[in-house]
Amino acid sequence: MADVTEPRPGIAERLSQMIQLPTVSAELDERGTEPFEAFVGLIADLYPLVHEHLTLERHTDFGLLFHWSGRDAGADGPVVLMAHYDVVPVDESDPWTHPPFAGVIADGVVYGRGALDDKGPLIVVLEAVENLLAEGFIPARDVYLSFGGNEETFGRAAEEIARVLRERGIVPWLVVDEGGAVVEAPLPFVSGRAAMIGVGEKGIMTLTLSARGEGGHASAPPSLTAVRRVARAVDRLGPRTFRPRPSDAIGRMLSQLGAQTPGPARHLLRLLGSAPLLTGQLFAALGGEPAALVRTTVAPTMQSGGTAANVLPSQASATVNLRIALGETTQQTVLRVRRRIRDPLVTVRVEEASEPSPESATDNAQFAVLADALAVSHPGVPAVPYVMMAATDSRHFHRFAPAVYRFAPLDMSNAQRASIHGVDENVEIAALERGERFHRALLEKLG
Repeated sequence: MADVTEPRPGIAERLSQMIQLPTVSAELDERGTEPFEAFVGLIADLYPLVHEHLTLERHTDFGLLFHWSGRDAGADGPVVLMAHYDVVPVDESDPWTHPPFAGVIADGVVYGRGALDDKGPLIVVLEAVENLLAEGFIPARDVYLSFGGNEETFGRAAEEIARVLRERGIVPWLVVDEGGAVVEAPLPFVSGRAAMIGVGEKGIMTLTLSARGEGGHASAPPSLTAVRRVARAVDRLGPRTFRPRPSDAIGRMLSQLGAQTPGPARHLLRLLGSAPLLTGQLFAALGGEPAALVRTTVAPTMQSGGTAANVLPSQASATVNLRIALGETTQQTVLRVRRRIRDPLVTVRVEEASEPSPESATDNAQFAVLADALAVSHPGVPAVPYVMMAATDSRHFHRFAPAVYRFAPLDMSNAQRASIHGVDENVEIAALERGERFHRALLEKLG
């Protein structure tokens, strides 16, 4: 293993330049593709060795696939390191301390949209590869860098890259994408730091609920208007729509946390780790993230209907976003929604749906190499499995690759995690440096 040295000076400045390019995939019509092409050109300028020694393929307009040939051509599959360079929009009325696309560096912190999601995790991959190339390092097995430019809009870049690799007969030995992070107090009753590594991710579904009714003047409304019918349907889809169903990963998470937790909480965690029914009931009662870990969630996000304040609309609709628990299916989810609504006059239309992923193991060589890399970058911080609640590009690989993990090796406080898709997104420079060390150690330790 090569000596671990500090990354090249300027990682903060390089991330700042990335943030200054507004690669907002949801605003492609307004902004065009120029920021995305500028980003591709920027990383070519910032990482010349990556572009000299790795081959680059473009898949769709937004997918970048770099290939780094390893020493062992007969190795059982490559490593795929994933990230995305698009970001979510910014509400101009939000009170950002620094402009969201200015990339301000202040007090050891880089501010701006994408600092954590996902340009920060992307840059630490490129930093590690560039630094290793400068040392003349060649990985033991092939390595692919898969970067997508439309993850936030569920675009096809990563899906196409996964399809191409599968078509070529390339089954990755290990896939690492965004997801968990190094966090403090991972559960309300657990103290200490942990590296939360997503071993699976929930499915996603968007539904439109719609109903028709008699239009007319609002002064003489019927007992059940189209708006009220849809509102009633939404109200019936409360938090208890789906029963708690903890996956195996949750049991593994609790057992791992129990092993590192002192005092009475240790016994509680061990008990919960071996009693999924009890775990489901307790986490559901806690609400928030604990509840989302153990059951399918339902979140009404948009509603529409009507043209004027004094006119009864002839139709109304609502959009509902669901995150489907591991072990359930999209078909089961739709059937349960319809049963809960109990109204044949409410139409339930599936706009998009993706099944929950399989679960990756934690007793294999792949998870062990993640833990070994953590021991270099974050000494004393354990690798803990959990279920990813949001969707990532890695779901396209998890359909055929057996070892897919969702982990960004960055330290994130609760406030920083809340800033993702929110206000004042930021990352500490020291966290970026540790993230670079993680990926460098990971690549050095490949067997």
